Parts: sequence; C-alpha cells; structure tokens
Amino acid sequence: MEVLYGLHPVEEALKAGKRRFDHVLVARERRDARLERLVALCREARVRVLEQSREQLSVAAKTPGHQGVVALVRPQELLALEDLFAPAPGETAASRLVLALDGVEDPQNLGALLRVADGAGVDGVVLTERRSAPLSPAAVKASAGAAEHLRIARVVNLVRALEDLKRQNLWVVGLDERGESDYDRFDLTGNLVIVLGREGAGLHDLVRRTCDHLLRIPMAGGVSSLNVSAAGAVVLYEAARQRRAAGTASAFVQKVAARSAETARSKPQKQKGLGS
Repeated sequence: MEVLYGLHPVEEALKAGKRRFDHVLVARERRDARLERLVALCREARVRVLEQSREQLSVAAKTPGHQGVVALVRPQELLALEDLFAPAPGETAASRLVLALDGVEDPQNLGALLRVADGAGVDGVVLTERRSAPLSPAAVKASAGAAEHLRIARVVNLVRALEDLKRQNLWVVGLDERGESDYDRFDLTGNLVIVLGREGAGLHDLVRRTCDHLLRIPMAGGVSSLNVSAAGAVVLYEAARQRRAAGTASAFVQKVAARSAETARSKPQKQKGLGS
C-alpha cells in the first residue's frame, strides 16, 4: 500500500476514482467543514474512515504536515508511452500537448509542475525512471492532488521516447537559456512536446540535440534563468493561451469555459488565492 496525505491529494484521489482505497485516517482533534466534506466523500465512495490522534497520523505519514488526513491506497498505475498517443477517453482528437521532464529531482518542483500541467490542459506527462523524483506522497501533496488527474508515463530512455513521439507527428521543443527563439514568439498551437530540464543543469546534451527547437525565456534581471517549476508555468500557460485563441486546445482545456459557467451559476463561494 501507498500513503497519501493532505486534504487536496486525498480529495482529488477520491474524485478521480483511479486508486483503490484501503482506508482514510482523520485526526480526531480536527473538526471543520472541509474535513466533514472529505468524510462525506469517503462515505459516498464506501471508503472506511478511522479517527486517530494527530501523532498517530504523523507516524503513518512520516511527516507532521498531513493536515489531519492520511489515506492508505494502492499505488498509482503509470501508463506506457504508447498510451499517450491517443486522446484520453471522452476527449476528441485535437492538437496534443505533452510535457516531458528530463531529470527533475526535487519532489516539490515535480509536484508544482504537475499542478501547472493539469491547469494548463496538458494531455500527458513523460517522466524518466532514473535520476528523477518519484511520485512520492510529498510530490503528490505539492501537486495539490493534480497528479491524480493526469496521464503520466514513465520511460527508461527519454531520448528514445522523444523519438517515438516524433514518429507520432509531435514536434519536440526544449526550454533552454541558450535557445534560439523567445518562447512567446514561437507557435505553440500544434502537436507539441515541451521538454524541461534538471534543476540548475538544464537539459542533458543528448536530449537537447533531440529537440527540434530550443526556446528561451528572456530575463531582464541579473539571474539568467527561472526555477524549473516557474519556467514550466510560464511556457505551459503561454501554450494554453495560444491554443485557446487558435481553437486548437484539447477538450481538457476547453472544459475551462464550462467550469467557469458552472461556477457563475452556483452560489458565490470564497475565492482561493494563489498557492492555496
């Protein structure tokens, strides 16, 4: 079994319905509306809920940062690269947008990138098996549960995976401070793989040479580059903006309009701030 902790990750795992839950532990000291909604969601999904002390939850989660919620679940099933070639069930064929990570090792960066990828409508994420952060409880919590909704594939060799994606008519675009074009002047509306490199070191040489194009983020200050998760947010949301404007966004991105309309019809709620 695997551990999930935190309100968002456990709630999103329940909503996604991809994981088998054994049980959910909640802190008996916590009593509020958010926790009650989560307990109701567990009951609706017929998942056992047990009350324990915060100390016991900290032992189960191996961290005190569990927000009073810890779940024991089956490990998430990752996809093969071939599973990313076709649209997800329920989606129409459209220009594909895939995110590939070349050795991102920090679980906080991985989680932040997965959260951005989910929000920007990425159709699939490619991770490497070695020299890459695993989908650990810390990474899932940093993604605010977005990891539960994404189609994620792990590959042994990223260069070979990028070549396979090229054969499926996707262009491979790497983000590199030595890139030949600014990211916002490049057409990001087609079938694309956006490749982000390691913290500090960037793309491996072989990966860089495999890319069809290298893009840069212009920097006006004394620092030459952004943190990988910040850089990913900048480029992925520019891709989402261009694709919506051009009408080539995937069905996943087009759900944004429907979600906004649904929110407008519903009872006004307290708005979440950035980083919530």
